[in-house]
Amino acid sequence: MKRSIIFILSFFVISLTVKAQDSRDQYLSKVQTLDSTIETLYGVISGKKGEERNWELFKYLFHPDAKLIPTGKNQAGAIGATFMTPEDYIARAGKMLVDIGFFEKESHRSVDTFGNITQVFSTYNSYNNESMDKPFMRGINSIQLLNDGNRWWIINIYWMQESPENPIPEKYLPKN
Repeated sequence: MKRSIIFILSFFVISLTVKAQDSRDQYLSKVQTLDSTIETLYGVISGKKGEERNWELFKYLFHPDAKLIPTGKNQAGAIGATFMTPEDYIARAGKMLVDIGFFEKESHRSVDTFGNITQVFSTYNSYNNESMDKPFMRGINSIQLLNDGNRWWIINIYWMQESPENPIPEKYLPKN
C-alpha cells in the first residue's frame, strides 16, 4: 500500500514538473535574442479591447528579482518612482489594458552592451487601437537585461512618459 501511494505521489510530482518545464520550453524561443525578448515584451502587453494578455509569457520574460519602475510627477507635482514586481504590474495595469485596448510600439532603440549586461533605451508610442495614426502617449523605456548564456532576462524596466517639460530628445526619435 505504501509503495502504491509513493508511486502515485511520485508520478504526480514528475507530471507537474514536466508540465511546468513544457510551459517554460514553449517560451524559450521568445528570449533567445535581444530582439525577440524586446519584441515579445511589447507584443505581450499589446492587444485589442477585450483581448486577454498572456501574463504567463509576460512573467517568463523577467528575472525573479525584476522590477518595473514608472517615474514621473504625482498629482502634487513631486517627482518620484513606483517599484513593482511583474505581478504588481499585472494587478495594477492588466485590467485597464484589456478594458481600453492598448498597443505599445517601439519607434527607436539605442543599445549598449558590456559582457553579459545590456542597457536599452527604447522609445515607445502608445495607441488604443492599431488604426490610430497618432499615439496618445510617448515615452522611453530604459530596459536592463542579463544574458546568462542560455537566454535573456529582463532585470528592470524603468520608464518615463513624454511631457511638455520633458519632450523626447531627437537622438531617441526615429530617423526619417
